[in-house]
Amino acid sequence: MSIWSPSSWREKPIVQQPTYPNENELNRVLAELRNYPPLVFAGEARSLKSQLANVVEGKAFLLQGGDCAESFSEFHAHNIRDTFKAVLQMAVVMTYAGGLPVVKVGRLGGQFAKPRSSNTETIDGITLDAYRGDIINGVDFTSEARIPDPQRMIKAYNQSAATLNLLRAFASGGLADLHEVHKWNLDFTHQSEISKKYEDLAEEIGKSLKFMEACGITSKTHRTLRETDFYTSHEALLLPYEEAFTRKDSLTGEWYDTSAHMLWIGDRTRQLDGAHVEYMRGIKNPIGLKAGPSMDPEDLVRLCDILNPDNEAGRLNVIVRMGADKVADGMPKLIHAIEREGKKVLWSCDPMHGNTIKSSNNFKTRPVDSILREMKQFFQVHKAEGTFAGGVHLEMTGKNVTECIGGSFVVTEEDLSSRYHTHCDPRLNADQALELAFLIADTLKEAQK
Repeated sequence: MSIWSPSSWREKPIVQQPTYPNENELNRVLAELRNYPPLVFAGEARSLKSQLANVVEGKAFLLQGGDCAESFSEFHAHNIRDTFKAVLQMAVVMTYAGGLPVVKVGRLGGQFAKPRSSNTETIDGITLDAYRGDIINGVDFTSEARIPDPQRMIKAYNQSAATLNLLRAFASGGLADLHEVHKWNLDFTHQSEISKKYEDLAEEIGKSLKFMEACGITSKTHRTLRETDFYTSHEALLLPYEEAFTRKDSLTGEWYDTSAHMLWIGDRTRQLDGAHVEYMRGIKNPIGLKAGPSMDPEDLVRLCDILNPDNEAGRLNVIVRMGADKVADGMPKLIHAIEREGKKVLWSCDPMHGNTIKSSNNFKTRPVDSILREMKQFFQVHKAEGTFAGGVHLEMTGKNVTECIGGSFVVTEEDLSSRYHTHCDPRLNADQALELAFLIADTLKEAQK
């Protein structure tokens, strides 16, 4: 295999990249970014890898969730806080009811670039370049907005830095204290059946904490009761940006992508000889790999060889995205190939991307029933194969959006127009995400019997 460097991906074929009209401006921005401080640190990435190794061994569960695509226009502390609280809610449900510690990874602080099924978009006979995420171009359907602008990378960095600063404060500054478990509930969920279920669980946790306090175990004496570990992730799609943040760790001499703790390769960019695989093989962060219905089992083995040559537990997360009712057909073949070769991978489920439909009133949406069904099938297949279903990967928000239809607090097609805010793909709201968390907890509990 050829010698790797942070720029060796430039010698490989690449897809899903913008064409910048001013290359001199692009190079100037990239040179500026190379001098910016890292967003995360190599030691944090190693800590996450260690926790993910526990997931591979069936000793923990991975919860990865957050925005489909972060936007410049909806950047607000309240939005970050609410997504953080929604993830905490889900994690506490899974931990308490499911009996396993939960590794929390947000799709936050860098999830700005999006792959597209087409390079162009046509509306009313007018064809423009596709919107590729705020880090590249604008969502407005105008020729000016759709021109890729390198300056957007600087804005994305600044927003990511502010997001990470706030997340670190939330994780260690008191919001994550288990004694605040009641306060994590979001106002709009109070009228739902799922919220009542959560409040009952919070009551149980409160009683347990009082007992522990009587035994001398409090949040003042034990960090794990008042703080939490929270990591960030995004799809490593825009490789010039990722290269600018690829830094050599002073302690180990190894290369890390310091734009996030975990990066992943999308289903559209996982070509064996492609630029994205080439880039990801050289960084030491834990990485993810999306695997859709078209994934060939032998190609998955080859990708494991390239991306995780040392067969290190916690390094590679295979994120399966089949679509409801396709899991039983497509996933066992992948598991058989991985098990045959003795590969150590973390299996997680993305029940979102294979279940996107267009509603009768022309909204891009996802039925919650389909999401729940794919999640159930994911667990069922792993149980049948004797392997561990280790995680879930969700597009979700803590905001009261109406983007996915269904759920116990029903969102109808007619409701979609009321609070449809996503720039790209539809997200679960906090109520719908919490419903999924209870399903996962019940499944984990059942698996331990």
